[in-house]
Amino acid sequence: MSFDLKKLYELLPALYRIRDTRLGTSLLTGEQKAQLENFSADPDALVYGPLKSLLSVIAEQIAVLDENLEQLYDDQFIETCAEWAVSYIGELVGTRGLIPLKTGTFSQRSEVANTIAYRRRKGTASVIEQLARDVTGWNANVVEYFQLLATTQYLNHLRPQNLSASPVRDWELLEYANTPFDKMAHTADVRRIEKKRGKYNIKNIGIYLWRLNSYSLTKVPAYKVDERRYLFDPLGKNKPLYNLPETEDKITHLATPLNVPMPISRRVLAGYLEVYYGQDTTGLPVTEADDQAADKSILLYKDGDPVLPQPAALPPKKLEDLITVCNLRDVYDSSQVLTGWAHQPQNKIAIDPVLGRIAFPASQPPPGTVHTTFYYGFSTEMGGGEYSRATTFTQGIGEIIKVSAGNGTIQAALDQLASTGGVVEIEDGEYYFETPLIRVKKGLTIELRAADECRPVLVLDGEILVEAEENATVILNGLLLSGGRTRLPLITGTGQQNGLQRLRLVHCTLLPGPSPRIGPVAAQPVQPRLVVESPDTSIEIEKTITGAMRVFDGAKVIVGNSIIDAGEETAIAYAGLSVEEPGGTLHITNSTTIGKVYTMLMELASNSVFMAGDAHIVSWPAPVLALRLQQGCVRFSYFPPGSRLPRPYHCQPVSLTIADRVRPLFTSLTYGDPGYCQLHRNCAAEISQGADDEAEMGVFHDLFQPQREANLRTRLDEYLRFGLEAGIFYAS
Repeated sequence: MSFDLKKLYELLPALYRIRDTRLGTSLLTGEQKAQLENFSADPDALVYGPLKSLLSVIAEQIAVLDENLEQLYDDQFIETCAEWAVSYIGELVGTRGLIPLKTGTFSQRSEVANTIAYRRRKGTASVIEQLARDVTGWNANVVEYFQLLATTQYLNHLRPQNLSASPVRDWELLEYANTPFDKMAHTADVRRIEKKRGKYNIKNIGIYLWRLNSYSLTKVPAYKVDERRYLFDPLGKNKPLYNLPETEDKITHLATPLNVPMPISRRVLAGYLEVYYGQDTTGLPVTEADDQAADKSILLYKDGDPVLPQPAALPPKKLEDLITVCNLRDVYDSSQVLTGWAHQPQNKIAIDPVLGRIAFPASQPPPGTVHTTFYYGFSTEMGGGEYSRATTFTQGIGEIIKVSAGNGTIQAALDQLASTGGVVEIEDGEYYFETPLIRVKKGLTIELRAADECRPVLVLDGEILVEAEENATVILNGLLLSGGRTRLPLITGTGQQNGLQRLRLVHCTLLPGPSPRIGPVAAQPVQPRLVVESPDTSIEIEKTITGAMRVFDGAKVIVGNSIIDAGEETAIAYAGLSVEEPGGTLHITNSTTIGKVYTMLMELASNSVFMAGDAHIVSWPAPVLALRLQQGCVRFSYFPPGSRLPRPYHCQPVSLTIADRVRPLFTSLTYGDPGYCQLHRNCAAEISQGADDEAEMGVFHDLFQPQREANLRTRLDEYLRFGLEAGIFYAS
């Protein structure tokens, strides 16, 4: 039974309650008594005498005790227990020895919960696959290579699916060649699979892990190339489309291409158009199907309506009558001048999932507006997206003004909050052709943010100016800024010195590299995306991707779990207002910087990668340079040879003799690619396991990828059948 204040108070004798109410009433002011008379409810219930005030404190502690007792009961079950109790329940069922991961994004709860089911099916491919998925948190697929060996058929046990000569007319079989879902027969390979040398042998098991995930963009504007040509990516990049992985509901089920985040190929989309394109209305009543249908991996919207077959159309049309899949590659003339796209459609809408392109047929009127729903691949939740960011929202700073396409402007909302503080929240993922001016009064906070699970694109044709009085704070959350730059001027428009105390960027993208032409805003070349002229300002950057920065040496920049990308190794990623001057104090952890760095003071550099070239495009004596060498700390990070910094602690490379080998290798350094800033699988162990906790250096440190693989290898010793060997391969 729960005892709140009302129940505790009613347990007292009525005499004590009457005296306590009279005493509490006598302590009220005349204004308070007048306010109580206006309440329609019993005013005595709102009067707190000394006794009732004491019981209110006791009731608060009883509530805390009640909540603790309820949690103690929940902690007995793996489904409801607190995170700290997972390891204790694991010991009860005999599962232990895993490396704990210091992150809130991954839990080993599922591995502990499924331990009993694992042991009942120990040694089977299905349980090893489920084990890999639960232990690592990645999508997984297990391949038994003995089933794919080209062997002489035994007449009493024929395997018609295992043919030594692969049929060249089976497009699906050929499409998945050299992938985890390769079903063609191979000759035996006797090299060790544990060393990732050989695969196809009787005793070999392959475990494929997908480090990249699929992230959605729902009903976002397609990038317009011309009246009939569009790109899925709102920034006009050729971005491969990923599928939405289907959840496996049985432990005995082995993963298929539909169950893992993979880029969609042209042949697969053409062969399974109904599977990947459209809306899923399975299990919904006909009257609710249109409103509650979930989008599949791809969906187009033309002039606001989804491109789908209409049931009432005469004659009835199928999806194949509306959509075709083809290669919309670039076409060049004899002078190597781009003339257009190949295979322009005549009667159907063409989709190229590999390049992320859309072409509308010449036989139909061009669309007015085009929106798309699709999935893209990336390593983690950062740089803005439709993933949940509600926990990063600032609470209690004032009024929340909501803005959407056709409903108000960002500038008008910011002007309304300039003297009171508050939040401007953008509720969709549309283009916003505004370059706002942010002004904040003394001591106030303004947050400009995207609503949870939204990612708007601010298309800038100039500078976002942030002007504030002293002790003011500005926060940008969940935004994608294309073009222009964000500048904190030294002198505001009113002639006063900028007094901004703090600028915080969280889950934002300040587009690295050049920005494309979007609508009325022309294309713009590479330029610094953040310029800080105001002194004594603290810049906090978290889970953000940004271009180059220019920072006055009196300011301070704190970077965590972010990417600073100047576009190339020899460009300037961080410097003062003039590239010949040092930038402000830099405090950087778990981040990746592409380009040269010049700072007044490297206060801290930890678990980070500085990918800087040694080409002297400016008169710097080093690719990464700190002016003050007696202050600061650099630890467990990669710096290119020749860098001038405070004495490094466990940094790489430790000597010039290994500098060529111990150098970061990336899957891609092009913004927009799925493997952007991901360490390559062949990167040196000194970097991929070189952080202070033996995780990888760089922006994806908190994924703890080496620890996840180590945990899986530990578990394989228990669940792998005797005589078998397992190799772990990264599929992405």
